[in-house]
Amino acid sequence: MMQQKKSDLLQGTLDLLILRTVALEPNHGFAIAKRIEQISQDLLHVEHGSLYPALYRLEEQGLLAPEWGVSENNRRVKYYRLTRAGKKRLDGELENWRRLSLGIERVISQSEA
Repeated sequence: MMQQKKSDLLQGTLDLLILRTVALEPNHGFAIAKRIEQISQDLLHVEHGSLYPALYRLEEQGLLAPEWGVSENNRRVKYYRLTRAGKKRLDGELENWRRLSLGIERVISQSEA
């Protein structure tokens, strides 16, 4: 049996995955990364060097709202929740992703002539 390898995320898809994950429930950075890995059944891997700059960027854009809290490990962490603007962006990004992935699927599914 071939072992599945975790895939690095393409730039641009990380924002979509973060917004979608936070839409499910507010959470802190490490938990967001772990949740993406869990939902993808370990096919996707989120590097911390990519995650935190993306979180800060989404926060600066007003798509995520931070709030300080305490984690399960009793550590002070920044929790992120989706803002109204974030929900609007997420909806648009999901529509774009579905259209793009449909186009890609059509191309790669073509039989050779």
